[in-house]
Amino acid sequence: MATANTIHVDIVSAEGEIFSGPAEMVFVPASQGELGIAPRHAPLLTLIKAGEVRVKTADGEQSVFVGGGAMEVQPKKVTILADTAVRAKDLDEAAALAAKQRAEEALAGKIDKMEQAEALAELVRIAAQLKLILQDELLRSWSGSGKTIVFVTHDLHEAISLSDRVGVLSRRPAR
Repeated sequence: MATANTIHVDIVSAEGEIFSGPAEMVFVPASQGELGIAPRHAPLLTLIKAGEVRVKTADGEQSVFVGGGAMEVQPKKVTILADTAVRAKDLDEAAALAAKQRAEEALAGKIDKMEQAEALAELVRIAAQLKLILQDELLRSWSGSGKTIVFVTHDLHEAISLSDRVGVLSRRPAR
């Protein structure tokens, strides 16, 4: 159950429940940009796009890849109904690369507009998966090494969330 400083989070898909428990903060790739949901957030309904859902708990942070879906926010509860959902640590890079190859081959062939739209949507989901796999690998391999990690991004919110995850002490604006 959520306390005054936490919000209860449920992440579910057709395959089953991926996460259920209290969180200090939830970050979700909404249709119009990333949303940060804190305890006592105003009620909200929104569509979510393929990407990483981050759940910040007292024990650390958990990442889940979602392939799109919907989210309902109430002051004490967040419910994410995902089309597909996989824990970041369970993502399979080889399977994602094979799916990318299949989608690219479909686009290269003679297909109608509906099949083209489906292949493009699949490429978007795969790109989000591969991005999460790469970030996870970099964070694990460089964590505690004392080396500097530089992520180049055009999205300020994404840059801040990545820097928070690796413990950056200072931020300088791009020139």
